[in-house]
Amino acid sequence: MTTAGQDLTEQATALLMLNRVDEAKALLAKRLAQDPEDVRAWSQLGRCHEHVKEYEQAVDATGAALALDPEYANALIIRTYALRRLRRTDEALAAAQEAVRLAPHFWQSYEALAEALNAWQPRWPEVLEAAQEAVRLGPEEIGAYYALWKAALLNGRHEITRMAIREALRIDPNNAWALREHADRQAAAPGVKPKQRAEVYAQALAADPSSAGLQQGLDRAVFQMLRGTRWLAVLSLVLAGAAINLFPSDGDAPELPLPLGTRLYVLALIGAVWAFGAWRRYRKLRAGVQLSVRSLVRRMFWARLVLVQAVLGTLCAVAVAAVPWTDRGVPQVIFWVGLAPTLLTIWFDRPRTR
Repeated sequence: MTTAGQDLTEQATALLMLNRVDEAKALLAKRLAQDPEDVRAWSQLGRCHEHVKEYEQAVDATGAALALDPEYANALIIRTYALRRLRRTDEALAAAQEAVRLAPHFWQSYEALAEALNAWQPRWPEVLEAAQEAVRLGPEEIGAYYALWKAALLNGRHEITRMAIREALRIDPNNAWALREHADRQAAAPGVKPKQRAEVYAQALAADPSSAGLQQGLDRAVFQMLRGTRWLAVLSLVLAGAAINLFPSDGDAPELPLPLGTRLYVLALIGAVWAFGAWRRYRKLRAGVQLSVRSLVRRMFWARLVLVQAVLGTLCAVAVAAVPWTDRGVPQVIFWVGLAPTLLTIWFDRPRTR
């Protein structure tokens, strides 16, 4: 292989690591036009095809590499994954076993073997053994821990899945897969509140902005936070209704209109409810969560609805408390206008928060 040919293949490999698959393919095609017997270029072309789910083409490319060098283990490893996705399970297992035979000290050989073996449920314990061997041979490789995590999930070994995620984050604190799994585990822990879940997902999303799963988790947590604002509106209505005693019994209601001092006191209580229950909490959120709140309100009808309900309920509470009513009929109507729709939507949208 010439130095120029090596450079093209190296450049293509670097581009593939940056997920620039089309550019990598173009360089490899150029290289293979120069030298159609470049085994490594054929193998990397197979990796490009496998990366974008062109599995038939990946099998063809790795087949060309193996026709030139039947003992090229890297081509066998790539071929294993392509065959596995095509459900050609026996061929995938044969390729992985051959890779292990040819490169028994290469952790990716055992990673491929674990991938091939998981096609058969009775062999799932062997999947875990292969993945553990991959970790033993590559203790600083993210891919080895990812294989271990998958194998542990198949075998219900949750302590191993936690260890795999922890080790992956030790090696690369910004690894997308490990961050997503770590965030999901933290968010699902008992006693974790929506605000804490939102913070967890926002932190993970900052490292992996393209993750749809993390964005969905953040949106769900933010929506649950927004739902909480309606309870502030309900509390405001209760405070206003209690001050004026909207539904008196046995004539124990205070005389109307309420003194100005009492009305101002109730308004101050409503203000304190919102200041400590919403504004103060919002200001303490990390910037990513604040941006997500605004984004979700723009994108999601139910998010806008809960805010409308919260505002409506609070305005009704202010109207009940602030106006010097001389009769309870009108404020009773206002009270129910603010309370009934809010309680109904709290019940109705509950499935959307699960």
